[in-house]
Amino acid sequence: MRFASGLLSAFLVTALTGCVDQHPTQTPPPAQTVAAGESTPPEEPRLVATSRATVAICDKLDLDLVGRPSLEGLPERYDDVAQVGSAMGPDMEIIASLNPTEVLGPDTLGPNLTAGYKAAGIPNTFLNLRSVQGLYEAVDYLGTKYDRKAQAGDLLAEYHEKLDAFQKAKGDKEGPRVLLLMGLPGAYIECTASSYVGNLVELAGGVNVVTDPENDFVSWNTEELLALDPDIILRTAHALPEQVQKMFEEEFRTNDIWSHFRAVQENKVYDLDYSIFGMSATFNWAEGLDDLLPLFYGEGNQ
Repeated sequence: MRFASGLLSAFLVTALTGCVDQHPTQTPPPAQTVAAGESTPPEEPRLVATSRATVAICDKLDLDLVGRPSLEGLPERYDDVAQVGSAMGPDMEIIASLNPTEVLGPDTLGPNLTAGYKAAGIPNTFLNLRSVQGLYEAVDYLGTKYDRKAQAGDLLAEYHEKLDAFQKAKGDKEGPRVLLLMGLPGAYIECTASSYVGNLVELAGGVNVVTDPENDFVSWNTEELLALDPDIILRTAHALPEQVQKMFEEEFRTNDIWSHFRAVQENKVYDLDYSIFGMSATFNWAEGLDDLLPLFYGEGNQ
């Protein structure tokens, strides 16, 4: 039996994959999908970033903001910038009052927010942050658009340097078959290779046992997962990590089917840092690869 209830699991899939276009009618550009606005930047851009990840990109490119998400722990330079609410539910009225020239958000939220931006006449761009490659394509796009080519070039060089260093540390070792779970208190779903955390697993050489060409997240029953026979199980959180970890511990302790997983029997179940293994690609991606290295290839690989 799935933890909590089928209804709750279905709700979680909707909550997370509702941010994802599960039936796209066209393929967007790899780095961004421009929903509205000018193709060339004005002389004095007024930018709004609606998520932690898009704020981080703007900070790395030394871009000022007139609006930012209502979150703690953002770069100090944006402390006095107007808050526009959450990434999943930005306040359109506040954003419109800021007279932005471009609003930046992750493309996973595009299907939910496009109509609202269009109705409010707000120019916006959705950046593809579902992969490390997408992150740096977004860096290149914004660096070119806002005359930050030098900063973007430094970031791209750093990206290649870190990726090369990891590949050398990994060598030609064959990666494990991985089951990747993401949860909220009370329910969890499975991450596919097209999700950001799935992309990190793939970059580290792991093979995701859950495959779905159309969705970033799925909700399969545990009998189906058991048949996939993963070598290891990785668990992360969409939010509230301490509560999610307790939920996972109770689920694995009380649901007998997990005891039949070879990964559980061999004590190869690991909880990941949700600040690294989250919904959107961020500049701490290399830390994620470093975390996966010993899990995938043994303690000697650190």
